[in-house]
Amino acid sequence: MLGIIGAMDVEVAEVKEAMQDVEVKTMAGMDFYKGTLRGKEAVVVRSGIGKVNAAVCTQILVDHYGVDAVINTGIAGSLRNEIEIGDVVLSTDTAQHDMDATGFGYPVGQIPQMEEFSFPADETLRNLALKCCKEVNPDIGVFTGRIVSGDQFISDRVKKDWIAKNFGGFCTEMEGAAIAQAAYLNHVPFLIIRAISDKADNSATMDYSEFEVKAVRHSVNLILAIAERYSC
Repeated sequence: MLGIIGAMDVEVAEVKEAMQDVEVKTMAGMDFYKGTLRGKEAVVVRSGIGKVNAAVCTQILVDHYGVDAVINTGIAGSLRNEIEIGDVVLSTDTAQHDMDATGFGYPVGQIPQMEEFSFPADETLRNLALKCCKEVNPDIGVFTGRIVSGDQFISDRVKKDWIAKNFGGFCTEMEGAAIAQAAYLNHVPFLIIRAISDKADNSATMDYSEFEVKAVRHSVNLILAIAERYSC
């Protein structure tokens, strides 16, 4: 069974509409839609925004539904000049830019008393997503690289440059690293997918409002294609 998480309604609404034989169960204030998606068993859920919501949601997918894999779909701000609005980033790994225990001698982003600095995505899922993206979104750029998360909407050039310098990220958003960590600790394969809605700089607020729908469309196309081709 495939678990699909989006933080906002707009990120999963069309995916839920494509489902059949749906049963809805509410847990932790989240509505979990269990059914079939392109002929495959799936659970689709809106987690809510932020890392805590995302981690709780992932754990429910693991504990209650026993999902075989987790895919997080959504939108993000670009951290690199070559990654344009509308492009898609597939995670190689994820890290948290707002984790800071440097006062105890840890590098910024390192979770204390954990060996992992970042959490690696599943290569098989990423390769499937890469193939699907080139088929269903042939006119956009698709990148593979680190996705960086924090409980902040980044709309400042200085902050953007700091994240890019310290983490080598391709894009930044607010949930992926938490989902990745929860899945990783439970030994569940995962992939974070982000379509770019803004440049994470001083124009981000205006760009986000204008290009959100375009970015979401690219994510939805990709999720449906992955579900169709997915096998446990």
